[in-house]
Amino acid sequence: MNREKVYGALEEALKSDKSKTNILKISELGLVEMTRKRVRESLGRMMCEPCPYCEGRGYVKSKISVCHEIFRELRREMLDIRGTKVMLTVHPQVADLLYDEERRGLEELEKNFKKRITVRAKPGFHQEQFEVAVS
Repeated sequence: MNREKVYGALEEALKSDKSKTNILKISELGLVEMTRKRVRESLGRMMCEPCPYCEGRGYVKSKISVCHEIFRELRREMLDIRGTKVMLTVHPQVADLLYDEERRGLEELEKNFKKRITVRAKPGFHQEQFEVAVS
């Protein structure tokens, strides 16, 4: 009898709640199970916006991944480039990697397409950003 009064009082109190609520009967141990549907965005979502660098993913591409993306892009564009010189503008740390560990990949592209590739580091660039231009 007391459980029914408690259950009724809980139901009555939740009638003014905007959220959809589902209440199960009080168990033999005196526990109440209920679910509430969230109707408002979380405070974090209301006060924050997606990261402009990672587009809200929570991570950015690694420097090595960017290098390989650059190589793929160069392979696609090299046949359409009329000149013999290509200027590649990248983030300074990506430039360092291209000059060191990935130098062989650049040399192979230069040899295969008979074009000189110059890498220019631009401090204002984001790590994932790069530009390919004829120079």
